[in-house]
Amino acid sequence: MSFLTPYIQAEKKLKEKERLAYIDPEKAKDAKEKGNKFFQKGDYPAALKSYNEAVQRNPEDAKIFSNRAACYTKLAEFRLALADCDECIRLDPKFAKGYLRKATALFALKEHSKASAAYEKVLELDPNSTEAKEGKRRCFTAQNTIPTDPEKVRERAMADPEIQSIMRDPAMRMILEQMQDNPEALIEHMKNPVIAEKINKLISSGLIALR
Repeated sequence: MSFLTPYIQAEKKLKEKERLAYIDPEKAKDAKEKGNKFFQKGDYPAALKSYNEAVQRNPEDAKIFSNRAACYTKLAEFRLALADCDECIRLDPKFAKGYLRKATALFALKEHSKASAAYEKVLELDPNSTEAKEGKRRCFTAQNTIPTDPEKVRERAMADPEIQSIMRDPAMRMILEQMQDNPEALIEHMKNPVIAEKINKLISSGLIALR
C-alpha cells in the first residue's frame, strides 16, 4: 500500500461529505425552474448551468436529468443527452419523457433501430403519445431510406457498434457467405430468433439487400 493511500482515502471521504452536504431538494427545485426559464428563452448554455446546479443539489430527481438531456440535445451534445436519459430512466423507469428524450438523442446519432425501440417503450407507458408515434414513423422512414452509394452505406452501417459485433462474429460471416451462394438458405436461418434479429439488423442498415 502506498504511503499516499490514507491521504487519498481521506480526500475522497471529504469530497463525499461535501457532496452530501450540498444536497438540498428545495434549492434543486429553484435551480431547475431557473433552468426551465432559460431553456424557454433559448439560452441553452445558461439553462445547462442551472440544470448542473440542480443535479448537484438533488441527484435523485429523474426529471432534472430529463431536462438536462433536452438541453444537451439543443446543444448537439447527443452522447451526454443519452447518458442523462439513461440516468433518468434508472431513477424512474415509468417516466415516459425519459424514453422520449432518449429516442430523440438516438435518432440524432442515427441509431434508428434503438430510437424506434425507445419510442416503443414510450407507447407502452403512454399509448396516446403522438410524439412517439411520429418518432416511430421517422425511424421507419430513415431505416428504409438507404443511400445508393455502397461505400456510404457501409460507412454508415459500420459506425454502429452492434453492426461491428455482428460482422466480427465468425458464425454470422459463414451464414452470410451461405446466403450469397444460396439465397434460399435465408429461410432456414430466419427460423433461429437470435440469427433472425442479427440479419434484420443488417437488412435495416443496408449492408444486405433482399431481392
